[in-house]
Amino acid sequence: PSARWAGFSYLLIYKSSEIYTNLHRVSPIKSLHINNRHINLFYVCVFCLQDQDKEYVGFATLPNQVHRKTVKKGFTFTLMVAGESLIFSDVAPVRVSAERINQTVDIVKHTISIEEKGIKLRLSIIDTPGFGDHCSPPLLDPDMTPYYIDQQFEQYFRDESGLNRRNIQDNRVHCCLYFISPFGHGLRPLDVECMRALHEKVNIVPILAKADSLTEAEVCRKKMKDIRQFGINIYQFPECDSDEDEDFQRQDQLLKDSIPFAVIGSNVQMESKGRKFRGRVYPWGVVEVENPAHSDFLLLRNMLVRTHMQDLKDVTRETHYENYRAQCIQNMTRMVVQERKHFPLPLAVVDAEKERLIFEKDEELRRMQEVLERIQEQMQRGGC
Repeated sequence: PSARWAGFSYLLIYKSSEIYTNLHRVSPIKSLHINNRHINLFYVCVFCLQDQDKEYVGFATLPNQVHRKTVKKGFTFTLMVAGESLIFSDVAPVRVSAERINQTVDIVKHTISIEEKGIKLRLSIIDTPGFGDHCSPPLLDPDMTPYYIDQQFEQYFRDESGLNRRNIQDNRVHCCLYFISPFGHGLRPLDVECMRALHEKVNIVPILAKADSLTEAEVCRKKMKDIRQFGINIYQFPECDSDEDEDFQRQDQLLKDSIPFAVIGSNVQMESKGRKFRGRVYPWGVVEVENPAHSDFLLLRNMLVRTHMQDLKDVTRETHYENYRAQCIQNMTRMVVQERKHFPLPLAVVDAEKERLIFEKDEELRRMQEVLERIQEQMQRGGC
């Protein structure tokens, strides 16, 4: 034991009367001479813990238990991308032409497992190139985006209603990034139609694509246009509690004012003044993707990952999935009622048949009893 530990023990021994009264029952584990004092080291911490446990129940460790269980199980998050396809090739002096990406309405799903500081996340990205992109959505096509979301709800509903519900995979779509074209004077009729087909099934986060093609004034004007005027319900950020700190409230208000997020995309890593970043080079300057003055990319990433990922999952579970589940139960109940009207239940037929047989047996017993009574009367008359 070090001198620091010896001094700590000395303080506990001579300052705590309750502990000191019990020390004569315990043998010392070490004897030291510090400042001409003979000090015996005891298992003092045991007495301290015993004294504290008198008032400690233990339910304060419930958050730790939940944390260990959820960390062991891992997390899942499913993100969908839809809307205007504005992915151009990077601007480079050597390349002259850009190869246009094929547009389709097929659902493409990419899943990757990520781990950060011991936390595991199964991230799924669902790409719907062509949906809401210069093509009329065939709403009767089973591969369309709204039907894909319903299919995930249906699969989860079946798994949840089954016998084995221990290992249910959550493939429900938690968020949809809908990209809006920067060109034009607002939402196109196609955007309105597509978002109306999605807004009751998934959390829609509108994105203003290729914001570097707009001036700051144009970006502000597009942000001021309220999408809800078209009857579209986008994702609503939860209200801050009164006990939240000012920084969090200010950050939350900044997110609300940034809708739709004006973002810039680039897969080219550049270097300037010893600093590496992703951006685009133009004749008049450089645009940085992660620069808050140039793009809302950082705000969008923080919202999706750091601050509102769990809320997006909660809204999906408590609102969108519950609406789908309630509709399924209502449809099933309506079908059962209609079948009962046209086809009586076999159980009711069996009950009626039983009642008829019981009635016949009762009548038969009554007749037999009358016959016995007449025989008894005749025997009595003969005996007389």
